[in-house]
Amino acid sequence: MTKYVLVLNSGSSSIKFQVLDLAEDPQEGPFLSGLVEQIGESRGHIKIITENNTIEDRRPILSHSVGLERAFGMMSLLGVGPQDLDICAVGHRVVQGGSLFNEPVLIDDDVKEKIGSLIPLAPLHNPANLDGIENAQSLLPDVPQVAVFDTAFFHSLPEAASRYALDREVADQYHIRRYGAHGTSHKYVSELVPGLIGKDPAEVNQITLHLGNGASASAIQGGKAIDTSMGLTPLAGLVMGTRTGDIDPSVIFHLTREAHMTIDEIDTLFNRRSGLKGLCGVNDFRLLQELINEGEQDAQDAYDIYVHRLRQYVGSYMLELGRLDAITFTAGVGENHVGIRRDSMANLENFGIRIDDALNNNEAGVEGPRIISTDDSAVKVLVVPTNEELAIARFALALSEQD
Repeated sequence: MTKYVLVLNSGSSSIKFQVLDLAEDPQEGPFLSGLVEQIGESRGHIKIITENNTIEDRRPILSHSVGLERAFGMMSLLGVGPQDLDICAVGHRVVQGGSLFNEPVLIDDDVKEKIGSLIPLAPLHNPANLDGIENAQSLLPDVPQVAVFDTAFFHSLPEAASRYALDREVADQYHIRRYGAHGTSHKYVSELVPGLIGKDPAEVNQITLHLGNGASASAIQGGKAIDTSMGLTPLAGLVMGTRTGDIDPSVIFHLTREAHMTIDEIDTLFNRRSGLKGLCGVNDFRLLQELINEGEQDAQDAYDIYVHRLRQYVGSYMLELGRLDAITFTAGVGENHVGIRRDSMANLENFGIRIDDALNNNEAGVEGPRIISTDDSAVKVLVVPTNEELAIARFALALSEQD
């Protein structure tokens, strides 16, 4: 018997999705995956991948609803449309749950209204997430839909980590606190680590590093997050592909007064024109490495700044945790960039952290989770592929079966 779950991740100009069969071993990969991108642009692109077929459509896509409907039609041509598969639940990634949601929920009108009310806290993400929900409900009206929130894992951060040193009344009135992001990924990866290092989950202190175009670090104690790098929005923390990460807030005042930039212009600068892209013109680590290999100093500077910030967070979380059992790299950069892992963990032998170069380079060609530290390393360093879609699918199926 199959248990197909559709997972949707709707962005501002794209929709990523997977269909997973939770009756089978989902670790083997999705039954189907798809991408709808360049929505609203002069050229669009839809790609559907199954075990035996890949089909694409390169016509313009006017809206998210048009893109999703067309993608479902392409799936049906392959005999794997939502109606063909009898989808039993749809799981939606929602970036910002604020203080309203600390766990996945079945979506109804009240939930949608609350997700909409949180748009000021995630103006780049929640509108697209809500649009994805509306479109999926329209196309699959009788299928239970579940929202899974990026911020939920960090809902219980201690006050010392979650509250900013801002006037308390202002902060409370406008819901200003550290919410974090990538929580589904940090939770998924951190739950695998104790088994990989052979320790009781309740006793494991660990740092998880989700390094992709967006990047975040978390300190996790006994399965609970005690700190994380992203803040009120996903802008804070580590250097990212196009985002500044941590920056002196007075830069905003300076640019307003001296450059006469508007708030919207500064928002765009910080979120879309900064980070690696702002430093050297590219935000893809593969292109960054090519520029470094060609001797481009701006690219080398960007790389060094990225590593510097990453080491700052690892060091501060080591102090916060007091005792550290594991450091885990995940997501696109964390899983694939040998140099970032090597350089961010360099010269930490006095702290019990020793990388094995052969393991870090994966000379044995190991697939899946692996330890890359030496046998005598007191702190285990790991690479654990994240699977947010699987985590979301499991939440969606569980809630749909309770309904």
